[in-house]
Amino acid sequence: MDDAALLLAAADRLETLAARTTAGEWALRGLLASRPEVVARFPDGSAEHVAEARARTGEWITTLSPALAGPLAAWLRSAARTPVDPAALAVARLLTTG
Repeated sequence: MDDAALLLAAADRLETLAARTTAGEWALRGLLASRPEVVARFPDGSAEHVAEARARTGEWITTLSPALAGPLAAWLRSAARTPVDPAALAVARLLTTG
């Protein structure tokens, strides 16, 4: 697979994963600081459990919510032009392995 195809595949993968993941604004809540709960909050005021996290990873999970997929996929697609952005290519490789 050439570099441009890899970037486009990574963008597609992000959008596919985001589409099947709980939407909403992801946030931390819970009673125990050492074991926060990640929840998705919706415009109607409801919320849905997304994950339990450890204190040091909760903020990471909420930061990398599905809301990031669209802008990140757009960046990967724009980086597929010559010359290919090496940073975008590194991200694409990580997203398409495993």
